[in-house]
Order: sequence, then structure tokens, then C-alpha cells
Amino acid sequence: MTYKIIFTDIDGTLLNKERQLSPLTLKVFQQLKEDLPVVLISSRMPQAMEHLQKELNIAHQPLICYNGALISINGKTVVSKEIPWEIVNDLHNFNFNLDLNCHISLYNNRDWYVPKMDEWAKREKNNTKVTPQIKSNRAVLKDWKNTQKGAHKIMCMGEGDKIDAIEDHLFKDYKDRLHLYRSKDTYLEITYKEVSKLTAVKYLLDSHFSFSLKETIAFGDNYNDFEMLKAAGMGIAVGNARPEILKIAKQVTKDNTEDGVAKSLQQLFNLAEF
Repeated sequence: MTYKIIFTDIDGTLLNKERQLSPLTLKVFQQLKEDLPVVLISSRMPQAMEHLQKELNIAHQPLICYNGALISINGKTVVSKEIPWEIVNDLHNFNFNLDLNCHISLYNNRDWYVPKMDEWAKREKNNTKVTPQIKSNRAVLKDWKNTQKGAHKIMCMGEGDKIDAIEDHLFKDYKDRLHLYRSKDTYLEITYKEVSKLTAVKYLLDSHFSFSLKETIAFGDNYNDFEMLKAAGMGIAVGNARPEILKIAKQVTKDNTEDGVAKSLQQLFNLAEF
């Protein structure tokens, strides 16, 4: 099979333990042919991905953000699916009324709002190299109600049992309308049910590239990569991936901390080794 396009997750997959592109990764991507598109696909917001695109010299390629809820081509938004305001408001009220005090980050397009620069916000800022706007959830919701906006992504962070309570509440009332990703015990990522990494991949294959899924290579490590890796012509899991991801992957490469994506590409395309 001749593979014609690469989709790769970022955190836990493409980046090393410092959450950076390793020297080997940069060298390997420079060797790829110009007619082989590489598309970054992540739960991150646009600004947290664009600097990586520039480092890889793929800034001209589409960008899939928020697990597929926002897709842009040449800086223009072509897909935008938001969590409805009513659901975001219900989550805020649930967190507030039960005194859970979980951190709730609200994302819409290029805006990231945090109620305060607590440990959670500082950690995300350090990981993504993006500085959030400080604004209470209540104030953001008031603005969004007036402008008819929702959230492309919500990130809930806090003690494990409190995140459990939020996840249980959302699953009970909105399981048919939300994707709930528990990336770790203290983190819950929320996006709209209509979108996923796979729906985003299909959209670009059909409307922008005219390639088939069989001609696709996809890299990932976590639950939100499951459908994409299973459907791709060559779905590759890094060695540190979740057991469920390792099970359905067509290939397993080295861990992200061992340049798994780069080493896999060297083998697939017979690239020079360094």
C-alpha cells in the first residue's frame, strides 16, 4: 500500500517528555516528501499547535483542533462544532452548587478562559505554551449567552473523586450529546458528540485531499485516538499508549519518549537513520 497522508496526535505521541519535538523527529519530518501531507490532530487549541506546525514546516497544512471540533485550512475555519451553552451552564452550576471547586477551563476557537491562575492553569500553560485569559466561568457564560456561543472544548481538572462526580453527572444527562475523555484521573476533557478525530479525518480526506482511509497513516496513544487508529489504513500506537489502543493498532512503535513516531516513519518510508 502506498500511503499518501499522515495524521498524528501530539501529547503522549509526537512530543517527548519535555513536550517538545525532538531533534530526531525534526530531522525525520524534513526527509518526508513535499507531496506527503502531515496533519496535526489534537485536543489542543489552535495556538498550542501552530508553533509545532512551524517547527515541522507544515504551517500550510490543515489543522484539527479540539479532537475535531474545530478544523481550519489556511487559517480559515471550515468546521466548527460547539457544546451548546445550556450544557456548559449546567456543568458550571453543578460544580458550583455542590462546592466541588474543580477547575473548569472553557475554550472557544482561539480563546481560553480560566477562572484564576491556579496550579491547573499554570500546568496547562506550561504544557501548551499558551497564556489563558482570566475570567470567571459565570462571566464567560454571560458573554457567550449574549453572543450565542458555546464551547469547542471544556477541561475539568481537580481531585479524582470530584471529577468522578462531574463525569457521572454529564454521562447521566448528556451521554448522547457529549464525548467525555478521561486522559488521567484528575482530568476530564469534554467535546461535542457529533465530532471526533475520525470525523475530522474523514472530512479532510473527502473535501480537501481526495484520499481514502486506506491511504492514511495515523499515530496516537489515548482513548480519543481509538476510532481514528482503527479506521486508518495504518493505525500506529506508540508503545506508551493505553492498553485498549495497543490492542487495536495495526502496528506498535517505540514510546513517545523514544521517538516512536520518527522511528516508525523511518521504517515505513525507508528514510535515512541518524
